[in-house]
Amino acid sequence: MHLPAQTLSIALLLALPAAVRAVFKDEVGHIDYHHELLGVPQRETTFFHRPRPQEKASLLYTLSDLGVLGAVNPGNGGIVWRQLLNKNITNGGGHLRAGEDETWVVSALGSSVHAWDAISGRNVWTLDFDGAVKDLEIMEMTENGRKDVLALHEEDGTTVARRIHGTEGRVVWEFRGVTSDVPLQVSTNVEKVFVITLHGSLLSYNLKVIVLDTLTGKKLDEIILGTKGEVQKPEDVMFVGANSAAPVVAWTDNTLTKLKINVLGSKAKQEFPLVADTVEVEFHAPHTVQSSPHFLVHTRTKTGSKADVYHIDLKSNAISKAYDLPLVEGASAFSTSSSASNVYFTRVTADEVIITSSTSHGILGRWPLKTGAEKVTAVHGVSEVVKKAEDNYAVRSAVVTDDDDWIQIVNGDVSWTRPEGLSGAVAATWAEIPESEDLARTLEAEAHTDPWSAFIHRVTRHIDELQYLPAWLQTIPNRLLASILGSETAVSSNKLSRDSFGFNKLIILATKRGKLYGLDAGNHGRIVWSKPASETPGGRPWDVKAIHADDAKGIVTVRGANGEFIIVKSDTGKTVEVMPSGLFPSVESAVVVDSDAGPWLLPIGEGGKIAEMQSSFAPKQTVVTRTSDGGIRGVKFVTKGEQAVEVPTWIFNPPAGEKIVEVASRSKHDPIASIGRVLGDRTVKYKYLNPNTLVVAAINEQANSLTVYLLDTVSGQVLTSSTYEGVDPTKDITCAVAENWYLCSFYGEYKLRESQSQNLKGYQIVVSDLYESDAANDRGPLGNADNFSSLDPVDLPTGPYLPSVVSKTFILSSPITSFTVTKTRQGITSRQLLAYVPESHSIVGIPRMVLEPRRPVGRDPTPGELEEGLTKYFPAIELDPRMYITHQRDVLGVREILAAPAALESTSLVFAYGIDVFGTRVTPSMAFDVLGKGFNKLALVGTVAALVGGVGLLRPMVRKKQIDARWKA
Repeated sequence: MHLPAQTLSIALLLALPAAVRAVFKDEVGHIDYHHELLGVPQRETTFFHRPRPQEKASLLYTLSDLGVLGAVNPGNGGIVWRQLLNKNITNGGGHLRAGEDETWVVSALGSSVHAWDAISGRNVWTLDFDGAVKDLEIMEMTENGRKDVLALHEEDGTTVARRIHGTEGRVVWEFRGVTSDVPLQVSTNVEKVFVITLHGSLLSYNLKVIVLDTLTGKKLDEIILGTKGEVQKPEDVMFVGANSAAPVVAWTDNTLTKLKINVLGSKAKQEFPLVADTVEVEFHAPHTVQSSPHFLVHTRTKTGSKADVYHIDLKSNAISKAYDLPLVEGASAFSTSSSASNVYFTRVTADEVIITSSTSHGILGRWPLKTGAEKVTAVHGVSEVVKKAEDNYAVRSAVVTDDDDWIQIVNGDVSWTRPEGLSGAVAATWAEIPESEDLARTLEAEAHTDPWSAFIHRVTRHIDELQYLPAWLQTIPNRLLASILGSETAVSSNKLSRDSFGFNKLIILATKRGKLYGLDAGNHGRIVWSKPASETPGGRPWDVKAIHADDAKGIVTVRGANGEFIIVKSDTGKTVEVMPSGLFPSVESAVVVDSDAGPWLLPIGEGGKIAEMQSSFAPKQTVVTRTSDGGIRGVKFVTKGEQAVEVPTWIFNPPAGEKIVEVASRSKHDPIASIGRVLGDRTVKYKYLNPNTLVVAAINEQANSLTVYLLDTVSGQVLTSSTYEGVDPTKDITCAVAENWYLCSFYGEYKLRESQSQNLKGYQIVVSDLYESDAANDRGPLGNADNFSSLDPVDLPTGPYLPSVVSKTFILSSPITSFTVTKTRQGITSRQLLAYVPESHSIVGIPRMVLEPRRPVGRDPTPGELEEGLTKYFPAIELDPRMYITHQRDVLGVREILAAPAALESTSLVFAYGIDVFGTRVTPSMAFDVLGKGFNKLALVGTVAALVGGVGLLRPMVRKKQIDARWKA
């Protein structure tokens, strides 16, 4: 029976969602893993807060160093909600405040102020201003009983203070300074608002306090504190209290020998000595207006930490020292909590947790810190103290450690740990799990001996390995039972080992904070090892230019922008070699090259310059670099004695007015399973398979046009180019190339075919296929030639051999970035384009057949085209949620997506990093070479057993019947 072409086309379209279904329900949490992260919490923007005043339960709120605002459930450490402020990853800063007994929190980052629902994280109101927000505080007491927001801005060198309505988000009043002071912070009490600025010039400041009226914002007074030069930079001001619970401003001298404190509203200052060898001073004070005006000064020295507790007499504005906490060796983290007027200070050291009251030095509670074998070094934290009985207290502290972990300690026990150090990743690579070094040495020894000795050595080795046979036999029942039931073994081993499917691989991750992590992709992204920032050679933030894993040697090389590099063992993180920054010239980029000495990471200096090197390390292929004038050039290396020097072979400069914004090249692992495509009429279109191709996208900001070039990296020849008009140069432009096709995505203007006069704007993706000839069964000018050189013309004087190009443009329902193409072992499986969808925080897998440029336009496909899988061309691609490989997971801030082949041809491993870390396995052509997790192996075994049992029961009966039949015969 033959179905009409239109019916077949509709059937294919309806089948597409099923064909691209990203993940099955029973695979969630089995084939994928997700580290849902916030970033490392900042000290001034982390606190406990009750989102419902009528309930006692609190949530933990933070604005991290990446600009992510979130709420965490203290019970289990899970994220309740989170928001990426300003849609961009930051390097710290920002402000976060919460009013007591209020159901909203308010944040500021950059020039925007946001209010958020404390329970759901939904935006209540948003205000955008011209200048950067320097401080943000809550007016706890106002004339009408509500709580408002005070925001301090710096706009064109002018200090601007605004009072914002807490629930409506409108500006109540605004104050603008008339001098070019440096705004620092804002504070308030019941009657006045205080704006603290730096007055003077660089390295010669003094403090100025501007007193404003809370109702109108009018200036009431101006107070100058100290003398010129007392404050040299904003960082010298240690603390400004938010309200009447700590109505002080404090600063130190340049030598960190004296602490100077002023009670806001007064003109006098008081000085207190600091201990010798002080390196850092921190203030800890309560934020609720009912709290007693007590505060703690934490002093860090070269060897330890101590603290001093001070009391403020609000009537006389006198400050007195109440008591001190002794100097303890090692690091300590102090935090403040309050209940009504009671103020408690919590101290977390490497060995214990201590609670004291602000009124007396007596210890209210002490617990030993139980963190296991590894000691925890606390950097800063927040605490919540609960008084259970007269002399019985409980405390939970959320502490940031020097390993960038965020842990909660409840009465000395660690209740949960969040590996926030994984966030802010800037580079990553796949690495194979190295074989045992002893085995590698043994195999190498066998390879370099005569056959008979190697045979005897191998037999002896196998006999020695029999000692491990009993242990292996003991694991058979568990593995067999798990295989039949379709479940994992009961105990997951933390030992690194390869598997037959190729799923177990290592991922080496580098973060902007200068840390390296080793993750086990086969064990749900478990952290195998990590290196602290002190052991890595770069600055902070770490600008990593390239990372490369040498699987043959089991090492990973990371190169930074300042010439630094570090080489570590991929399975343990042990440092092999390290070079600090500043000793080598700056690096603009780095690329993996092949040489006689093996593959290595070649650093490329500024302007594309490459230093001389030993001839054994000279790259065998052409190296493509950027030039100082915005172009691209190809470089070969020529040996001169024992050194190799670069020789430019070609230069590509885009036309005047164009600027290169994106460059994409083929992956080193890009196998080709078929050199041609079989058409419906059984003819073949041969693919243009040039491994030396490069996609270059150049934008013309004046003409709002984008030109995409395809270059031959050996000759520098432009193989093809196309120009698109109406492109927005401020939006992301992303390209990718694989096999015989490439694509680019951009935001631009397009015309409707039905109405040429109507122009629409949206995100577009242009796909181009490359073939050897326009005609089928035609190999083009090369024919069946065995060899081909990009430097020689095919037929003189016609010039170089150019591919035949077929292109189509599609409109996307939402923007996509961070392109990569799935990889499989042999390249037989159909490809998928993997991309990040910022608007939905998801990763989408778009099948190659959806992006097929040969889809017929304006007509239904013919029966032959349907056999190829071609459907009618529709310009719009709706990103169906069923195409999301992240399904319901909220993956935030993806920077790059990596793909790697597994041993199974059907499977490609995927890893995405940025703010979050996500990994999974995808099967673009379905899992055709392995049984799925949902396969009922128990039913199969039961059926086979029943058949065997039935045969065993029926066999005597049949045999008796046959014998009886013979006797009767």
